[in-house]
Amino acid sequence: MMMSTRNAFGAFLTEVAANHPELFALTADFTKSTGLAKFKEQYPNQFLSTGIAEQNMIALASGLASEGKNVFASSFASFVTTRCYEQVKVNLGYMQHNVKLVGIASGLGVSHQGNTHFGLDDVSLMRAIPNMTIVVPSDCTEVAKATITLADFEGPAYLRLVGEGFIPIVNDDDYEFVIGKGIKKRDGKDILMIANGTMVSQSLKVAKELSEQGIEATVINMHTVKPLDTQIIDENIEGKKLIVTIEEGQLNGGLGSAVAEYVSSLDNTPKVLRMGIHDMFPHAGSYSYLLEQCGLTAAQIKERIINTLNK
Repeated sequence: MMMSTRNAFGAFLTEVAANHPELFALTADFTKSTGLAKFKEQYPNQFLSTGIAEQNMIALASGLASEGKNVFASSFASFVTTRCYEQVKVNLGYMQHNVKLVGIASGLGVSHQGNTHFGLDDVSLMRAIPNMTIVVPSDCTEVAKATITLADFEGPAYLRLVGEGFIPIVNDDDYEFVIGKGIKKRDGKDILMIANGTMVSQSLKVAKELSEQGIEATVINMHTVKPLDTQIIDENIEGKKLIVTIEEGQLNGGLGSAVAEYVSSLDNTPKVLRMGIHDMFPHAGSYSYLLEQCGLTAAQIKERIINTLNK
């Protein structure tokens, strides 16, 4: 299935609404950008745009949830996780209302719009909120499955839609998506690569190139950052020389932090190499330029892995 992640979200939320009369969609002035134009057309009484007022949107979502509505509230990740952080923390995390927060344009996908619009610290912020589930799909197929699954999920959650335009497809249509259960995409004896979002496709590309040099990598699609699937780590860590985490977001508090925190509690574990955006505001530019600036191209990931192994 090939479409943008945001259009996949809007299309499949519209589809599941047919079986969820309690479902309600909110957006902060991004009806078209979130792919919800068709949802608005088909279910006008279950849709509302609050305008550029994210704090009000979260308050409204919380109120609707308290009356039994199953609410999806969407906006740019950079806005919906920062401008209204207190409202998300209190109304969703503390009160555990059934609201799914949807951050579109996460990561570096908006390229030339720059740091006011990059959603880089969203996972770190959401991880810090108790009771918050965090899902980061790796392609449009997974966006669709995550949206359908979250419609049946009870409680607050953050759905992170990362990448620009059409991103590579890495999942078959018939695979099973379960919140909190990572997926092994490739098996290898030497290193363990754990990624999510756009970095799953990058990891698979890197793993293939490493194999040509005699280095075999296991690749895990860790689509749920919280709760972290520690079981899949336990099952694949034995005998590995290195654990590599790769994410399109700030390293502080993100996927790599979650993995490192868990691995540090184990005995005799390999070194953890965390790759992502390291405590910086990237300079705006094309998506490929931004990935290179942040060290997240396949060539750069491969080089760092080899250099780390050689040390």
